Amino acid sequence: MLVVISPAKRLDWEERDVAMTAPDFQDDAIRLTKTARNLTLGKLKDLMHLSDDLAKLNRDRFKAFEDAPSVDVTRPAALAFAGDTYQGLEAQTLDSDEMAWAQEHLRILSGLYGVLRPLDAIQPYRLEMGSRLKTRRGTNLYEYWGDDLSKALNLQGASVGTETLINCASQEYFGAVAMKSLKLRVITPAFMEDKGQGPKIVSFFAKKARGAMARFVVQNRLTHPDDILGFETGGYAYQPDLSTEDKPVFVRPYPT
Repeated sequence: MLVVISPAKRLDWEERDVAMTAPDFQDDAIRLTKTARNLTLGKLKDLMHLSDDLAKLNRDRFKAFEDAPSVDVTRPAALAFAGDTYQGLEAQTLDSDEMAWAQEHLRILSGLYGVLRPLDAIQPYRLEMGSRLKTRRGTNLYEYWGDDLSKALNLQGASVGTETLINCASQEYFGAVAMKSLKLRVITPAFMEDKGQGPKIVSFFAKKARGAMARFVVQNRLTHPDDILGFETGGYAYQPDLSTEDKPVFVRPYPT
């Protein structure tokens, strides 16, 4: 099966001694960067709802973005992103065999790079999928990417011989996948916390659990949809009474 996750705003730019691969949508990243580079600081700030300091940081990142980057200015995607999901994924602790399997079965959806493999070389950036960046293809990134992401996932699904995609991405990012073009069955697990008054989704914990689920799939090399029901990382347990076939629900007592 394939599993997809979202990127993160926060980056870990520590050097990694690992061979990297070239992103499939590098040319698109270059085009989008050139578009963003032409925005004024004020427009960039408004586009992504940034503070003055973050707007300046990301303006400088877009200006420094290289069409053919050297190894020194890039990092492998799964190790460079450092948000909540990546605390659950813990990609830096995957061994070489696990990372090799992840390279074929794990994909990161990206506003700038479209679809990334774990070891794809990325430059520092911030461009959320929900950004209303105007291009020749439309008024936002959803219109820019069209059905490109679906086609890429279809091709990879066929390459690894699966008809199933485990969606551990946020709604913002998975919304860029054109469902009418996607040939894979989508299963979207939900993670909830129970404080004793009924289970509820808590964003921080849910993001971390989505990363942990992706790790669970990778480490166990899961191939059948029902295999994910054994997920128990962090104290979660599958709840059949709350679940549907394509939306399995996992609940745990609220952490104290």
